[in-house]
Amino acid sequence: MSRENKIIKASWVAILGNSLLALLKIVLGIVSGSYAVVADGIDSSTDILTSLITLITARIISRPPNIKYPYGYEKADTVATKALSFVIFFAGAQLAISTIEKMITGETSEMPSVIAIYVTLFSVVGKLLLSLYLFRAGKKCNSSMLTANAKNMRNDILISLSVLAGLLFTFVLKLPLLDKIVALVVSALIILEAFKIFMQSNTELMDGIPDPELYCELFDAVKNVEGASNPHRVRARKLGAYLMINMDIEVDPNLSVKISHDIAKQVENSIKSRIPNVYDVMVHVEPKGNLENDEKFGVRESDIENLNLQK
Repeated sequence: MSRENKIIKASWVAILGNSLLALLKIVLGIVSGSYAVVADGIDSSTDILTSLITLITARIISRPPNIKYPYGYEKADTVATKALSFVIFFAGAQLAISTIEKMITGETSEMPSVIAIYVTLFSVVGKLLLSLYLFRAGKKCNSSMLTANAKNMRNDILISLSVLAGLLFTFVLKLPLLDKIVALVVSALIILEAFKIFMQSNTELMDGIPDPELYCELFDAVKNVEGASNPHRVRARKLGAYLMINMDIEVDPNLSVKISHDIAKQVENSIKSRIPNVYDVMVHVEPKGNLENDEKFGVRESDIENLNLQK
């Protein structure tokens, strides 16, 4: 099964799972007369929207490259991740705002019906299973979008657990203030998670690499090829789950074009054998001893050495 089909499958599982949970809450809420459960069911239906985003994005990713998008549509994964970071942020912000309003007005929580507590516990288990499934699928597909959706599910678990903790503090321990404090802590954690996802997607959209150790792997791959030297102007960027590599190398100026091309091809193969998920490698060949001008773009081996010294 292709990466795109795996993402589509995971998205459908999330849609069906969230639909089942939302429908169950709404039906049981109406039957039991609990407006809180009905409201929770309506809130859960928003998770269907996030899963629809991943499904639509998976369809976009599966499109082949064309004259308008010669690199394909892989970066749609990163764009969707950024959209999900906003969804997660607003969930945390909404929880924080509602909690602060309750603290200002002095409003206390009402004891829900027994069925509402059972439905919340069932929802926690269901969301936990969905979250674990999406985390696993996101790791297998190397999809930041699925991982972000998994974290969104995990945040729903935190919110539900904070509600249950609030009931404990309010009606058992008679400490209603702790209910508000727990809710504020949970909202802060959710907002922080959204910020991390937002910044991670920024790195990819700006063609950055989060781990500079990748360049060490690239320089080592060139060293393993006889005849290739002085890799410079090395650039790596992500296309969804894949990497695009560009670099310049130097070879003996007396070699024929054919042999120089063969050396460049060996560099490409060396890189692909060492680094997974490489989309393409572009190797530009220069004669050895070519004077380097001050280059605005790219990484040289000395840059990595300086970085290690700073550590």
